[in-house]
Amino acid sequence: MEDTKPAGRAPARVRDRPTWLISRAYARSSSLLSAGFEAHGAGLRSYHYRLLASLEEQGAASQADLGRSTGIDRSDVTAAINELERRDLVARSVDPDDRRRNVVSITKAGRKQLRVLDRVLSEVQQQVLAPLTQKERRQFVKLMRRLAADD
Repeated sequence: MEDTKPAGRAPARVRDRPTWLISRAYARSSSLLSAGFEAHGAGLRSYHYRLLASLEEQGAASQADLGRSTGIDRSDVTAAINELERRDLVARSVDPDDRRRNVVSITKAGRKQLRVLDRVLSEVQQQVLAPLTQKERRQFVKLMRRLAADD
C-alpha cells in the first residue's frame, strides 16, 4: 500500500491534542538545548546545569538535597556529581555535622561554566519562542507554569 500522507505529519486524531503538542515542543527544545550544551559545555547535559544552578543559588548541599531540589533521582545525582567533580566544576567534602554524608559545593570553574551555560540556555529560549510575540511569550510561560504545577 502506498503512503500518501506527507512525511512527518502526525495523524489527524493526535495533531491538535495538547499532549502531542507538548511532546513535540519538548522534543524540539530538548534537541536545541542538547546541541547548545554539547557545543559550549564540553558534553554537559541539562541535569548538570540544574545541579550547578542549584548549588550556586542555594549554596552547598548534600547529594540527597540536590536530588530533591532538582528533581533528579538520587542514584543519577551521584553519577552526575562524579562527572562534575572530575571536571573540577564541583567539590565534595564530608559534612562536619554528619560524617556519613557528603556536602557538594560549586567551584570557581563551575561558576564560570554555569555562566556559559546560562548564555546557551538564553539563546535556546529565544529559538524556541521565536514564533511568539513578547506578550504571547509571557502568556505561554504563565500557562506552562500552571500546567507544570505539582499541587
